[in-house]
Amino acid sequence: MDITIEVQDYVLNVRAAAVIVHNNKVLVHKNINSDHYALMGGRVELGEDSITTIKREIKEEIGKEIEIIDYISTVENFFVMKGKKYHEIEFVYLAEFKEEKDKLIQDTIKNIEGKDYLQYEWIEKNKIDQIPLMPAKIQAVLKEGKYPVHLINKD
Repeated sequence: MDITIEVQDYVLNVRAAAVIVHNNKVLVHKNINSDHYALMGGRVELGEDSITTIKREIKEEIGKEIEIIDYISTVENFFVMKGKKYHEIEFVYLAEFKEEKDKLIQDTIKNIEGKDYLQYEWIEKNKIDQIPLMPAKIQAVLKEGKYPVHLINKD
């Protein structure tokens, strides 16, 4: 069960995300029905730590094994989506594909869970601040490469 709790007029989420960089490009997640990008990842399940979460989510979404390289950030993220207010705690890790052949992938990656509206795109690291990436404050961290950092993002 995902850690998603509705409290009064807020939805509280606990999420884990990965930053995978190859050839100076960052792999990001895009819902083709949405106007923004997000870091790859998903919700932490009850009783699950954030590192296990991100490894599970990447395996489920694109079928790839990853290893955690470093810790980047904890983001306290406040935003409104589809009329609902969200308070999200997000743990962000630098990760790498385990298989050497996966490190050569440069094309858009499709979701393997049957969610055709989800895709994973490579964005130039030096242009990451030119796309609508959420949470917005993570853009500067990714571009500058200075971490670990604790962020509070209010969109």
